[in-house]
Amino acid sequence: MSEITPFEDSEEYRDHIATVDDRGKRIWVYPKKPKGKFTSARTYLSWAFLIFLFGAPFVKINGEPMLLFNILKRHFIIFGVNFAPQDFHLFVLAMLTFVVFIILFTVIYGRLFCGWVCPQTVFMEMVFRKIEYWIEGDANAQRKLNNAPWTNEKILKKGAKQAIFFAISVLIANTFLAYIIGLDEVLKIASEPVSQNLAGFIALMVFSFAFFFVFSWMREQICIAICPYGRLQGVLLDKSSIVVHYDHVRGEPRGKIKRDAPKPESPLTSIQSSVRQSEQAVALEMVEALPHAANPIEAVQKSLGDCIDCKLCVHVCPTGIDIRNGTQLECVNCTACIDACDEVMDKVQRPRGLIRYASATSIETKTQKIFTTRVKAYTAVLALMVILNIVLLSTRSEVEVLLLRTPGMLYQKVGTTHISNLYNYEIINKTRDTFPVEFRLVKPGGSVKLIGKTPYTKASDITKGAMFVEIDRKKLTGRKTRIAVDVYSNGKKIDRVKTNFLGPMN
Repeated sequence: MSEITPFEDSEEYRDHIATVDDRGKRIWVYPKKPKGKFTSARTYLSWAFLIFLFGAPFVKINGEPMLLFNILKRHFIIFGVNFAPQDFHLFVLAMLTFVVFIILFTVIYGRLFCGWVCPQTVFMEMVFRKIEYWIEGDANAQRKLNNAPWTNEKILKKGAKQAIFFAISVLIANTFLAYIIGLDEVLKIASEPVSQNLAGFIALMVFSFAFFFVFSWMREQICIAICPYGRLQGVLLDKSSIVVHYDHVRGEPRGKIKRDAPKPESPLTSIQSSVRQSEQAVALEMVEALPHAANPIEAVQKSLGDCIDCKLCVHVCPTGIDIRNGTQLECVNCTACIDACDEVMDKVQRPRGLIRYASATSIETKTQKIFTTRVKAYTAVLALMVILNIVLLSTRSEVEVLLLRTPGMLYQKVGTTHISNLYNYEIINKTRDTFPVEFRLVKPGGSVKLIGKTPYTKASDITKGAMFVEIDRKKLTGRKTRIAVDVYSNGKKIDRVKTNFLGPMN
C-alpha cells in the first residue's frame, strides 16, 4: 500500500509558461489597465526615454550625429567622439563593461531594466498598449470584442488599431536606421525615388514589418521566448536580489474576507459546511501525523493572511503570471501588480506593500543584505573594467600612423656615408577634418624624403604613401636599429611611431 503524502509539490506552475495551454496553443493575454504611483512614474520615465530616443538622431555635434552605430562600416560615434574601425577593440571592451554592469545590476536589483527602460517594454506597455486601451477599451472589452462576430464596429476598431500600429512601426524603423546609417541617409531614402535607394527602402520596409509583427502579435512572447535576459535570471538572481516579490509571510494563507454577520444557511449550504468540516478533520489527522507540528490544531485554524485572493495582480500582469507563486522567468518587474495590490489593500484597510520590491531574505528574516560576496566580486571586476576603459579612452589618439619597412626591400647605400630604407606609411584620420602631415626623424637622427607631395589626410579616412629614411651609417647600432619618427600637423605633434631600420653588418 502506497504511503499518502500530506503535501504535494505546489510548484507545478514552473513546468509550463502562463501563455501556453496544455495542448501547446497560445493563451492570449488581456491585461487589465494598471494605475498607481509606480505606473505613473514609469509613464513619466517613458516619456523622457521616447523624447531622447526619437530626438537624438537630430542632435549633431560638430556636424556629426551625436550617436551612430554603423556596424556595417564599423564606424561608431558616441556623444560626438568618433570611433574608427581601428578603435573597434575599445567599443568591444565598452560593450563587455556594459554587460558586466547589467549582470551586477541584475544580481542586486533584478530585472529593473526590463520593467522601466527596456525598449520592448516601453513601446509595448506605454505606446501600443495605451493605444489599444484607447480604441478597444480595457481587458474585458478587448476580450468581448475579439470573441464577437465581425461587424462594422469591430472592423473599424481593429482596422484603425492596426493602421496606427503600422504607422508607429514605420516611425520606429526610421529612427532605428537613423542610428545605424545616419539621419541624412534616412531622409534621402524617404524623399528620393525608390529606384535610387532600393536597398535602403527594402531595409526600411523589412524593419517596419518586423516591428509591427513584434508589437501587434508577438508582444510578451519576445520577453518570454526570445530575449535571453529572462533565462539568465536563474543564474544571476539569488535570495538577496531585490525583485518584485509577494510577501507570503504576511499574505498566507490567503482567503476571501468574511462578513461579520453570517447569513442563514440553506440546506445546500449546510451540506457543503458538513463536507468542509469532514475535509478539515482529515486535514487535522494529516497535520497531526507530521513529526514537527507542535500544535496541529492551531496550524489548521490559523487566521487568514492579508491576501484576499482577488487575483487583480494576475489580471494586470502583461505576461499572465501569478506573482504569488514567486519569481518566474516571465516576470519583467513592471510593477503593475504592486499598484493593483496597493489599491486593494487601501480598500480593505490593510497596509500597503503586500507585493513590493524586496528580496526573499528580507521577507523571511525582515533584514536585507545587499553587498554579498558575489556582489563584491562583480563590483571589483566592474571597477577594473571601468578603469581600463578610462585609461584606454584617455590615451586614445585621434590620428594613428603605421610605418613599416617595404616588404622584400633591402637597404640602399647613399654615397659613402649614409644608408637608406624604404617605408610604407598609413595615416588613419579619426577626425572630421582634413590637414597636412609632416614626418621628422628624431632617433637616432637623419632625414625623411617623401615620395610624392606632402600628404593631406581626409576626414575619417586612411591616407597611404611611401618615403625614404636616410641615416648616417655611423649612428647605426647593428643589423637592426630602432628608430623613432614624430608626426606633425601644422606645427603640432600628433603622434610618434617606432620601427626598425635595416643596415649592414659592422
